[in-house]
Amino acid sequence: MKIAAVFLFILFITSCTQKQIKENEYLISPKPFTEVKVTDNFWANRIKTNHDVTIPIAIQKSRETGRIKNFEIAGGLAEGEFCSPYPFDDSDIYKIIEGAAYSLQMFPDPEMEATVDSLVDLIELAQEDDGYLYTNRTIMGENGHEWIGKERWVNVDKLSHELYNLGHFYEAAVAYYQATGKKKILDIAIKSADLVDREFGYGKIENYPGHQEIEIGLVKLYRITGEKRYLDLAKFFLDIRGKGELGEKTTYNQSHLPVVEQTEAVGHSVRGAYMWTGMADVAALTGDQAYVNAISKIWEDVVYKKLYITGGIGAAGGYEGFGGPYELPNMRAYCETCAAIANVFWNYRMFLMSGDAKYIDVLERSLYNNVLSGVSLSGDHFFYPNPLESFGQHQRSQWFGCACCPSNISRFIPSMPNYIYAQDHSSIYINLFVSSSTSFDINGKSFDIKQKSNMPWDGKIIIEVNPYEIVSADLKIRIPGWASDSPVPGNLYSFMSEPSKNPLITVNGKEVSLKTEKGYVTISRKWKKKDKVEILFPLEVRKIKANPNIEDDVDKMALQMGPLVYCAEWADYEDPDILSMYVDPESGIITSYEAEKLDGIMTLSADGFGTRQTENGLETYPRKFKAIPYYAWAHRGKGQMMVWIPVKKEATRPKPAPTIANTSKVEASHESSGLFGISDGILPKNSADESNIFYHWWPDENVTHWIVYNFQKPEVVSSSGIYWFVDVPNGGCDLPADWKILYKSGNSWLPVKIKGNYGIEKDKLNNVEFDPVKTSALKLEVKLPENNSSGIHEWTVE
Repeated sequence: MKIAAVFLFILFITSCTQKQIKENEYLISPKPFTEVKVTDNFWANRIKTNHDVTIPIAIQKSRETGRIKNFEIAGGLAEGEFCSPYPFDDSDIYKIIEGAAYSLQMFPDPEMEATVDSLVDLIELAQEDDGYLYTNRTIMGENGHEWIGKERWVNVDKLSHELYNLGHFYEAAVAYYQATGKKKILDIAIKSADLVDREFGYGKIENYPGHQEIEIGLVKLYRITGEKRYLDLAKFFLDIRGKGELGEKTTYNQSHLPVVEQTEAVGHSVRGAYMWTGMADVAALTGDQAYVNAISKIWEDVVYKKLYITGGIGAAGGYEGFGGPYELPNMRAYCETCAAIANVFWNYRMFLMSGDAKYIDVLERSLYNNVLSGVSLSGDHFFYPNPLESFGQHQRSQWFGCACCPSNISRFIPSMPNYIYAQDHSSIYINLFVSSSTSFDINGKSFDIKQKSNMPWDGKIIIEVNPYEIVSADLKIRIPGWASDSPVPGNLYSFMSEPSKNPLITVNGKEVSLKTEKGYVTISRKWKKKDKVEILFPLEVRKIKANPNIEDDVDKMALQMGPLVYCAEWADYEDPDILSMYVDPESGIITSYEAEKLDGIMTLSADGFGTRQTENGLETYPRKFKAIPYYAWAHRGKGQMMVWIPVKKEATRPKPAPTIANTSKVEASHESSGLFGISDGILPKNSADESNIFYHWWPDENVTHWIVYNFQKPEVVSSSGIYWFVDVPNGGCDLPADWKILYKSGNSWLPVKIKGNYGIEKDKLNNVEFDPVKTSALKLEVKLPENNSSGIHEWTVE
């Protein structure tokens, strides 16, 4: 038991010898993933794909983009300048090493291990003599990236990411040391941490990291070394936040208040969730109840007001962060993959503190939906944001300039078995229902467990218990929110009806009481060999409605079966316009397992309706509805998708009546996925409205761009209108300097003769009338402003 506690919240930990930690600890100990063998067809395949595809792809892309070469240059093995986009790119290498460390413990791979060893050698060469490790400054000196400042640490509270990088390195060092026993990487980390400890602290540099993460890494270093000053340093970085004379005090990085005075989730979502994770770790080891009180209040703010039904957090793309209460737009939902992973980290720690299943409910929702959406089934394409609605402008990418999400996926997926089981003395927690096997030590007696499950497709679970000898123990079985009366704690979301059946649990064929405490049914008995627990959850489609304060979800429903949230996607329809559909909430829904579709999924089908605008108004007509698990979308090309399904025709986006604009073929000097939005017939609420698709030229400034409508046939046209997209001062798009309309005459473009002026006003459709012309195409030319870019919501032609 004590050994398991030592592993504690390294989250991804392996057996090793380390100094005994005699401070406070979490109430509950996680079961290290290396001691859990996953045997199902859902997670086991993903863990293997991560090893075979995702980690190698991440290493390959890091070579192609210069991330690895940065270490070669900093270490004197090559010449040149810093050659990747951002000063935090070092952290991608560290996360890949961490992921490889976890994966190597399940899949011994000499080639991968040799590759990691070579990366460790480069890191050692790149580290400066006093322990400083940051390739951008080592290579560029005073001429480094604009974010980093002229000297070490001067912009540490802003965007330098010096301490953020190190946090990920410390996590990687601990993981690789524990996986292989090779101490070189741990020695490099200790040398670095000792430098940070010498330079930061009360009476030294009293400043905090602009991006939280080092707090988590320092706690892991403390656990592996027993050096309490690393724990003290982690606490210092938390306690100094929002205090002192140094550092900007901003909600963006949660430095607006001391951490123990914060009660709401604000700012950048990954920064926040990493901070709350670090606070939980430090609180567990120091007994700081003020930390616990603060993160408990923040958790309620997130789950009661700011959590997406997919388990995503972060509604605003501009600063990748939290919006206000109930601000949960679907089309522009950010739900960054890294934020979902951080949400899992944080909620698991909250569970370890309390033993409350509500935290696992949130963890499971994030895990099966937002996290899994972040990586393709093939393991080689990735989402950065994970929206809940799309016109087709969203697709996974092979890599990103800011590549935090792919590298984070590579380290997270192999650690997933860590969340299945946990232990508190003689109490064994069954948190996730995944075919797997493991063994516990209960008062010196071996207690083997084997779980058989076909989740998320089947609600029947069998748990075989095989103690070496008779053992008294409590088996705590979580009753998921999706199998009871509430999707998540609070009233942000609620089921539209009661489940048709209650869960059923039997031991050796005898039914047990479903009385729960903190969300768990506890079975207390003397366990003997071949004891069998059978669980039957009613795995049925649950219809969910949102709190009416969530504007985007009014008169809509979400569909969930087991832990999976579903979505409708264009590829399952003859008519790919699915945003014009609605489904009667009383309609019956049919489930069908389709083994050949998207690696095998359960699909949902129902009768629905389409809507379209006609000369006589809004018309409805019968359509067939189909839905797939949300994680599986965007594998079959670009097209529409929606999680929240309208239940009334008024909540749909009706198919527009044909117009010159929406039947034209569109060309542009700058191609982007938002281009088709300019002719969709949807006018925004105002110029800053991002709830519908829009088109922009950012980051271009002070240049001229053009768009052409090629008509289906020559038309006589005499007016046109532009609704400008403007997001300054928060973004980079402002009203244009000038614009004009030209028509095609033969092979030439001629300006139309306007009546009046070209309007350049926000929050309205700027119409211009001109002498009628018969033409096959119109061209819009836009001169961008000198110090900003511009964008368009809609371009009309009549």
